[in-house]
Amino acid sequence: MSLFRQVILSRLVHFTRHASKHEATEMDLSNHGVSIKSLMQKQTRFNWFPPSVHFHAPNKSNSKMTQQQIGFLHPGAMGISLAATAQNTAQNTHWVSQGRSVHTRERAEKFNLTEIQTLAELCEVCSVIVSVCPPHAAGEVAEQVLGCAFKGVYVDANAIAPQRVRQIGQSLTRAGVQFVDGGIIGGPAWEPDSTVLYLSGGEAEQVSSCFAAGPLVAEVIGSEAGKASALKMCYAANSKGTTALLCAVVAAAEAMGVRKELERQWSRHDSDFAQETLSSIQKVTAKAWRFSGEMEEIAATFQSAGLPNGFHLAAAELYERIAHFKGADPTPELEAVLDALLRNETL
Repeated sequence: MSLFRQVILSRLVHFTRHASKHEATEMDLSNHGVSIKSLMQKQTRFNWFPPSVHFHAPNKSNSKMTQQQIGFLHPGAMGISLAATAQNTAQNTHWVSQGRSVHTRERAEKFNLTEIQTLAELCEVCSVIVSVCPPHAAGEVAEQVLGCAFKGVYVDANAIAPQRVRQIGQSLTRAGVQFVDGGIIGGPAWEPDSTVLYLSGGEAEQVSSCFAAGPLVAEVIGSEAGKASALKMCYAANSKGTTALLCAVVAAAEAMGVRKELERQWSRHDSDFAQETLSSIQKVTAKAWRFSGEMEEIAATFQSAGLPNGFHLAAAELYERIAHFKGADPTPELEAVLDALLRNETL
């Protein structure tokens, strides 16, 4: 039986066993516009289904790759999407439940990650560990893994400065760990070719092969740790830094009573720019708590390159002012966001 058919049949067995929980019978598949017959007729690549039904044909060129035991620290919104791509590539995925939130457990169970109680156990079971956590926690997570005498491949896929990545890598390498630097550009990887995991380091090719089936794209850009993170920092300096700048611009216009006039002026040149800008200011509140730390990492990156770091330190402060909107449902109104930016409630 081909690997492709094994993957399909294993998924169908799982859905049948859990029909009451997931309602993933043949009728459920048909609701997604998919029939069992059409699935089995596919010989190459599927279109990407919603996260609850993630059938994806493994890349034929990687069908004989060594199956790895991969641990994800931790399966948050981004980490779980990386785990899903690893599963599509026929890898075994694991997570640590100790000390994690109810939301993390729900994500891990939804995507059938194997639960392991402690980090020490994970380090014994897994040959590859992928760290995807908030920037401030990257060093701590690496130290915890180091304390468990892990000897496999460690991928730091966090949004941190390249000099910090190299420090973490040196500590792990001295202890016998094979270190790979990773930089993720894009949102959670649910759509083909929308998100790229850039990799650099001695074992980067091995790590890339673990994600070959997509939808995440894994691309090796060198053998030197720090290169992938440098690219991530430079990209985010523009994308997330620009959003922070626009937050400040609109808040300043609001404070001085000229916001409507500014929006009208923007619309003279681009009819959609004003509305898109206001929408982005509202939406960024969901991730501001995380972006604040990322802006500090970018500031450190710029400083190490001999450039002024003040712009992104200011961006970090702006994001910190709206970090309390984390988890807000519905998305806060624009007036509430501008009020938080101007009040500076963090002081």
